[in-house]
Amino acid sequence: MPLVGIFDNHTLVAAAIAWTIAQVIKVPLDFVRTRRLNWAILLSVGGMPSSHSALVTATAYGVGLRAGFDTAVFAVAAVLAIVVVYDAAGIRRQAGKHAAIINALIEDLAAGHPLKEEQLREVLGHTPLQVLAGILLGILIAQAFWMVWG
Repeated sequence: MPLVGIFDNHTLVAAAIAWTIAQVIKVPLDFVRTRRLNWAILLSVGGMPSSHSALVTATAYGVGLRAGFDTAVFAVAAVLAIVVVYDAAGIRRQAGKHAAIINALIEDLAAGHPLKEEQLREVLGHTPLQVLAGILLGILIAQAFWMVWG
């Protein structure tokens, strides 16, 4: 029965809702951009808004609302959020740029050969705007959840 109480953890539930909303929003935004409906985006990384940023921001903000912004537990949640946001916007974004270059090299090499090389995933990280949108979504969902059920 201990798992039943997990749904009483408002910080965790708000974070899960923020992540879910961020993932769902990606489908219509991608449709507007590409004019194709791609349901696979629901379970993919990258894109607008950053679900990673929404998740960790909602968690940190929820911890601050619940435990206080002057507590050690909020400091841990905030530092974790900063690391994840930095990774989403920085390191993973650069890895995506590298994948794009490698894919272009593979296409050049394969143009003269019948070999088909597997494409690397290019959308691994987020632009700063995507991260900001995820952060704002995380704060909004955690605040709304706190106001209703806090």
